[in-house]
Amino acid sequence: MLSPRARTLTGVLPGALAGGAVLSQVAYPLLRGEALRRTTIGSVAAFAAASVADAARRGGLRAAATTLAVAGGLGLAAEAVGTRTGLPFGRYRYAGTLGPQVLGVPVVVPLAWTMLAHPAVRLGRHLARDLPGARRDVVTVAAAAWTLASWDLFLDPQMTAAGHWTFGTPRPHLPGVPGIPLSNYAGWLLTSAVMCAALHRALPAERATPQTVPAALLGWTWLGSTLANAAFFRRPVVAAYGGVAMGLTVLPYLRSLVSGR
Repeated sequence: MLSPRARTLTGVLPGALAGGAVLSQVAYPLLRGEALRRTTIGSVAAFAAASVADAARRGGLRAAATTLAVAGGLGLAAEAVGTRTGLPFGRYRYAGTLGPQVLGVPVVVPLAWTMLAHPAVRLGRHLARDLPGARRDVVTVAAAAWTLASWDLFLDPQMTAAGHWTFGTPRPHLPGVPGIPLSNYAGWLLTSAVMCAALHRALPAERATPQTVPAALLGWTWLGSTLANAAFFRRPVVAAYGGVAMGLTVLPYLRSLVSGR
């Protein structure tokens, strides 16, 4: 059990961290070089911290530690295997521009998995909340995995364009998005399904709980990434792919919250 002071802190901290992450990402189009690199790392760390803090607010320190261990641990394992074997994403390598590494993987990368895995599972649970038994679990994991994997339609084009990693065999690729093989997206979907299923199983079931932080993080990621690619990064095709794919789950989630259903 958390003390009253700890409960107060965990009630305020997720929103503050989420706000900091969003503000740092707003600055992306205005930055270049080292400032952009540092801001990228810092925004991922703040975003992941917001997700972990939201888990603590819901289920205490155990839920926070579980979220970080499951999402971050599975993300690290998938990336470490991926860089060595090419499975499940395809052959790729990091450029050494994203800070300290563990097992050849920048620490910020498993944090990136963590930052969206937590709100994705919250989305899945919310959308499936009225379904019975096993069907509820299946829909929860499917919606969460799709949300997490569809984010990569924005992420990989941005990171490869910045030179943070490159693929050894970038074909076949999505029309209009060169440099990233289709195997990468398949690997993301597989890894996301395993990760979200593990998180859903490990975290305690919830009754009605506030969705403010997960909704803000997902809504910003979806709308902000779509706008940035369409208007600032000059990647309208990426904006279309990611906007449509991620919108398939995020839009019904936000609409449900706004309508109170």
